[in-house]
Amino acid sequence: MPATIHESAYVDEGAIIGEGSRVWHFSHIMGGASIGRNCVLGQNVMVGPGVSVGDNCKIQNNVSLYKGVELEDGVFCGPSCVFTNVVNPRAFLEKKEEFRTTLVRSGASIGANATIVCGVTIGRYALIGAGAVVTRDVPDYALMLGVPARQVGWVNKTGDTVAERPSDE
Repeated sequence: MPATIHESAYVDEGAIIGEGSRVWHFSHIMGGASIGRNCVLGQNVMVGPGVSVGDNCKIQNNVSLYKGVELEDGVFCGPSCVFTNVVNPRAFLEKKEEFRTTLVRSGASIGANATIVCGVTIGRYALIGAGAVVTRDVPDYALMLGVPARQVGWVNKTGDTVAERPSDE
C-alpha cells in the first residue's frame, strides 16, 4: 500500500516515504529525509534533510526532527516534543559544523513537550515523561522524569513500570 500524503503537506524531491506511512496536514518532509514503513506523522511535523525515521514510528503534532536526529523502529514522539541539534546556538553565527547526532533506539517513547538536547542516545524501550529535559544518555528501559531528566525507575516493553530493569529477550 503506498504512502498517504495529505494535500497540504510538502514532500521535497529526494525524500523517501515508506509504504503504508501517513503524512498529515501542513507537514514538511525535506529532501534527503527517509521515513520508514507504516509510520504516522501528525499535523505540522517537519523532517529535515538527512533525518532517518525507522518503521512503525508515530510522530505526533508539532514535532520537528532536525538534521542529526535518527529514530529507530517503533519510536513514539509525543505532541510538541523538541529535538535540538546545536548545544549553544547563536542567530548571528553559522554552526552547522557543530550539529550533533541524537539517536532514539527502538521502541522508545518521548512524552509531550519533552526536550531532547542534541548528542544523546535514548535507549531501547526507554520512556521519557512529558515535559522532561534529557541532557545525557538514557539507558534501555529507563523511566526518565523531570528537569533535568533523572531516572526514577524502569519500564518494560509495554511501558508499565517494573521493579528492576527487564532482561533482553
